[in-house]
Amino acid sequence: MDYASQAMDTKKLDLASAKSKARVLWVDYAKGWCIVLVVMMHSALGVGLTGGSTGWLHDAVAFAKPFRMPDFFLISGLFLGRIVDRPWPEFLDKRVVHFAYFYALWFFIALALKSGELGIAQPTAFLSAYLWGFVEPFSSTWFIQLLPFFFVATRLVKEIPAPLLLSLAGALHLVAAFHPEGGIYAMASNLTGFTTVDSFALFFVYFIGGYLFRERVFAFASAIATRPGRALCGLLAWAIFEELSVGAGLSEIPGLTLLYGFAGALAVVTVSALLGKWNLLPWLAYCGRHLLVIYLAFFAPMAATRLVLVKTGPVTNVGLASLIVTFVAIIAPLAFDVPVRRTPFAFLFERPRWARLGRARPEGVPAS
Repeated sequence: MDYASQAMDTKKLDLASAKSKARVLWVDYAKGWCIVLVVMMHSALGVGLTGGSTGWLHDAVAFAKPFRMPDFFLISGLFLGRIVDRPWPEFLDKRVVHFAYFYALWFFIALALKSGELGIAQPTAFLSAYLWGFVEPFSSTWFIQLLPFFFVATRLVKEIPAPLLLSLAGALHLVAAFHPEGGIYAMASNLTGFTTVDSFALFFVYFIGGYLFRERVFAFASAIATRPGRALCGLLAWAIFEELSVGAGLSEIPGLTLLYGFAGALAVVTVSALLGKWNLLPWLAYCGRHLLVIYLAFFAPMAATRLVLVKTGPVTNVGLASLIVTFVAIIAPLAFDVPVRRTPFAFLFERPRWARLGRARPEGVPAS
């Protein structure tokens, strides 16, 4: 091979590597948006409930309701294609046992911290509540419990033609959407009364959409990065449309929920692609790379900060108090994560060997 050809091949490899890094970067930003919006919701609603009023951050939470969880699940489905066809033991280890371990561990921690408040301090009452948590998830832990069901379900139905699969998932969503729960701030369903079943029906369409259209989503993000002007104009139009629709209640109509969910998810992809292109707000990408760390541990600093602010009264503005609680709830797990991995408590964020199928190396909390 001559030097010119070798140089050409090297350039192609560099370009491919750059594209790969750009893709990962925008995905990190998208995951960052996901976790920030989720923590913001829990923080604002908790402060509002404790203080007996709402603030300006509640408006932001209501604005994000139609796409907050759809975006979360669409992004979660993007990379399943890389592992969905691997041998069952490897697949189950990475996509079921992994999340089951962290769910069992952090659900235990959350329940222990709340045992006095819930009146389950006695061992038998605590054990009963803990076991029931594997049927009915506790508070924000429902997302971690639900993901393995999505992974396994997708593996089992992946041979179904995409149009039929999307139709079935869309029908499930409609059935669940006709039994709304969560008010103006949270997208949820009360179809059966069981959170996992109802959430599966409501959100599987977004997860399977991310899985089936992953290549198109990545292509969309790449195209956005080359047309930032048009992308910004499109974002502005979407934001106005979203605000008007939320105010008019249109985003609550079953069926239209799909439109607003997917449109909002693509808006997040658009913002993330632009942030990745310009390398803005790197802290947001960092949050995305440590999404599950934040999701697992944010409840404790959130509750502690809320208690201090509401009970001692240094901040009287509900919106500002909600923002402070959100900030602490995000920063504290990240600050706790790095040092704890060098101690005997590393099992909090790193799955030990005994909790794995086979002889693979220990694996820490992933970004998705």
